[in-house]
Amino acid sequence: MAYPSPKDQIPVFFEDTSVAFASKSDAKLRKTYWLFSLMNQARVVNLGTFFIKLALKLNLPIKNLIRLTIFEQFCGGETINDCNATITLLGQSGIGTILDYSVEGEDKESSFEATAAEILKTIDKAASSKTIPFSVFKVTGVASADLLEKIQRKDPLSEDDKASYDRVKERVERLCSHAHDKSVRIFVDAEESWIQGIIDELTYDMMQKFNKEKAIVYNTYQLYRHETLEALKTAYLTARQKGYFLGGKLVRGAYMEKERLRARENEYFNPIHVSKDATDTDYNLAVDFCLEHVEYISICLGTHNEYSSQYCAAKMKKLCIGQNDDRIWFAQLLGMSDNISFNLAKAGYNVAKYVPYGPINAVLPYLIRRAEENTSIAGQSSREFLLVKSELKRRGIGSL
Repeated sequence: MAYPSPKDQIPVFFEDTSVAFASKSDAKLRKTYWLFSLMNQARVVNLGTFFIKLALKLNLPIKNLIRLTIFEQFCGGETINDCNATITLLGQSGIGTILDYSVEGEDKESSFEATAAEILKTIDKAASSKTIPFSVFKVTGVASADLLEKIQRKDPLSEDDKASYDRVKERVERLCSHAHDKSVRIFVDAEESWIQGIIDELTYDMMQKFNKEKAIVYNTYQLYRHETLEALKTAYLTARQKGYFLGGKLVRGAYMEKERLRARENEYFNPIHVSKDATDTDYNLAVDFCLEHVEYISICLGTHNEYSSQYCAAKMKKLCIGQNDDRIWFAQLLGMSDNISFNLAKAGYNVAKYVPYGPINAVLPYLIRRAEENTSIAGQSSREFLLVKSELKRRGIGSL
């Protein structure tokens, strides 16, 4: 792979914390500093998550503490309307919002229907706003993971299973059809390999129905899996043969430990690349492929990786693709990698933040993952903590 040379690099300076934190007051920045300083300590994170779970289980009055700390950092609110302030604030910096209803773990038909209804609301919200470029959903939000796994394994299905799966397909089509009718692009998030195959099938069926004029439905490609790059290329060829546009969100992946553990326990070949370098190489090759076929592929780089973001920007310049070409987006999570999001946006690129929302109890698993991601590794401070610390120093203010 031919990486861009230094002379190819464009002036997107991810180290510019004055841009990254321009929307934060001194008080907000200090609060962020102390939050990340706590999350930077593994023992504090482990003890904190244990006591938070225990307190919620015992119905102790801890929700306000969660709301004013980690929830405020990583979530837009408990309802769609609660997210309005975040949507407006991001929009003022030229950054879009992707409303992500982040309720997890409720495996029953009534919950699936409630989740589908909520996602329809996010589509309506996006249709009425110039600063909400995408909607998103996880298939396991509207379907039983056990049922999906059973179907992917091609196990015999009972009549109840068949009826349940018919309802799953109807929900998925209801969401994608509504997105198409409202001209709102919608991401289908990636999940574990033992259900990803059936999720892919559902998503490509939706693409064939709704991506005839442009990419509305986007599949998610996890480049930490060794077969994904070829799967992306095959998906492109299939889309060309069947006459629809391909939408792709490119991510590295979020289930590494689960994938490795399950492969070991069940004695099958681990689908995850053996090294991070191999993942990075495939990710950037996927960027190359999509940009070189941008006439028929629309992409969103869902990444917190500075090099891949810079790599894509440089490749766009090399191919004479405009910075604000609406077929190419970058996305990061709310509360993380503001140095990438805000600097890319200032340079004229299309950028959006994933803004999770939902009841505090329901989004707790998401919040715990964010805290764990920011825990220091081998004694090194997290990237987020160092960036905030640098901005405090630049402003000439202390952390107190």
